[in-house]
Amino acid sequence: MITMIMAEDHQMLIDGVQSFFEYDEDINIIGTVNNGEELVKLACLKQPKLIITDIRMPIMDGIQATKIIKKKLPHIHILAMTMFDQPDAIKQMLDAGATGYILKNSGIKMLSKAIVTVASGDTFFDPNVAFNFMNNYIDGNVTVGKSEKTILSNREKEILHLISEGKTSKEIAESLFIAKTTVDTHRKNMIRKLELSNGNELVKYAIDKKYQF
Repeated sequence: MITMIMAEDHQMLIDGVQSFFEYDEDINIIGTVNNGEELVKLACLKQPKLIITDIRMPIMDGIQATKIIKKKLPHIHILAMTMFDQPDAIKQMLDAGATGYILKNSGIKMLSKAIVTVASGDTFFDPNVAFNFMNNYIDGNVTVGKSEKTILSNREKEILHLISEGKTSKEIAESLFIAKTTVDTHRKNMIRKLELSNGNELVKYAIDKKYQF
């Protein structure tokens, strides 16, 4: 189990990440904060395996918070999740002790990969950050995220089409002569594949895309 704390001053982003990992058996978010000062306090109190932190936050930024945490608790792994892709921002976070760097516009699937990679002690980089910087400053095992084409199965496409018509899981199950739990499993798999945050986003996606089969 990967225990995790998230530091981010935009609560909507925290809520989205929490919603996605709510039922994950391998990743457990044990605390969230909105500034670096509270991050340091909570890290010392709960000592998670991994911390996700933004760079720019009020009171204390993620760089300074990372420095303090790594000095006090060097065993905690830190993943930066930010909007900044400039080499100087990356270097400051790495110098502070972070071993992962991911951009906020990346999908939830890439975030999941980054969490598992960094928590295992390896380094993870978003594919959109500067590769020449990475090559010059990083030693050891490095994982670079990949943008993968989403492939839904025929059954998933069928269920997505029924979702776009406003049908519930129970109604879909009855229509397809399958168990409701099977429909729920397909919903969860589609949320993960499509890099969405929750079931509401899946419904919106189905309606917006107007799937034709």
